Amino acid sequence: MFETSIAGSLPKPAWLAETNKLWPQWRAEGDELLQAKADATLLWIKAQEDAGLDIVCDGEQSRQHFVHGFLEQVEGIDFEHKVKMGIRDNRYDAMVPQVVSALRLKGRVHAFEAQLARAHTRKKLKFTLPGPMTIVDTVADRFYGSDAEGRVKMAFAFAELLNQEALALQADGVDIIQFDEPAFNVYMKDAADWGVQALERAVQGLSCTTAVHICYGYGIKANTDWKSTLGDEWRQYETVFPALARSSIDQVSLECIHSHVPPDLMKLLAGKDVMVGVIDVASDVIETPEEVADTIGRALEFVPKERLFPCTNCGLAPMARNVAWRKLQALAEGTRLAKERLVTA
Repeated sequence: MFETSIAGSLPKPAWLAETNKLWPQWRAEGDELLQAKADATLLWIKAQEDAGLDIVCDGEQSRQHFVHGFLEQVEGIDFEHKVKMGIRDNRYDAMVPQVVSALRLKGRVHAFEAQLARAHTRKKLKFTLPGPMTIVDTVADRFYGSDAEGRVKMAFAFAELLNQEALALQADGVDIIQFDEPAFNVYMKDAADWGVQALERAVQGLSCTTAVHICYGYGIKANTDWKSTLGDEWRQYETVFPALARSSIDQVSLECIHSHVPPDLMKLLAGKDVMVGVIDVASDVIETPEEVADTIGRALEFVPKERLFPCTNCGLAPMARNVAWRKLQALAEGTRLAKERLVTA
């Protein structure tokens, strides 16, 4: 009950990459960089275990960015001629690669870090991949067509590649494969109309646990500024949750603590495991165990205890390393307190 995990990413150590950045530059090259990535992965696996988390991940230490880390192994992507593009409905600008031809995997994408992580933990292992709709929103297209039909066609092309890698990750011994879809909270109607269908293509044939992470973004200024415009109630989940409830996806990760998401929207996920965000990634303030337990308690009004999985609101990548570490501890300590409250209730 109440198995804990994080949404996926963790800060990269200063000796691996630039700190406090969402798109950091690597500090090394070649074999030296590969070793540094391995060291950082093992460091964070140990940190998650020491903090007391039940489900661990690689912390995305081998990826510069959660989307581009996948795209680097895809043919048809031009990284040499990146262009500036507004992403997440122009919430912020990013330098993105371009799709210039039909898409095809060059080979395995994440075998190195998945197999490394699997070999160094006996706990359940979660691995994250970007979702098809979010990839489409993080690349510039010069091949499929910029209209709605082209976006859908490209999303399903990416979904097929994601499925190939997901099946290989399952064979590597990964227990949970999570697809990150922050775009679901931006293009809500499209997410319900075809985004969930593309996600279904990405999980086709998987027998391991499947999950989708939908949040309001990393704790960067562009996202926090956007959230300040959303008013007293954030109802974006209301559109896509019913579609996900009808899907084959096993788990749904959502933002909860310090958000304006009406908790009763969790009822729309009846029959699904719910990864409830109990750690705020947009603040350096460390949650107390009581705050975490209180958030879990509120979620229990709408989610059966056997289906509730305490988690972080989003990834911790842009945070200071010591802050992220203390938040991992808070997650585990608060969850233990929530379990104690249930026993004594």
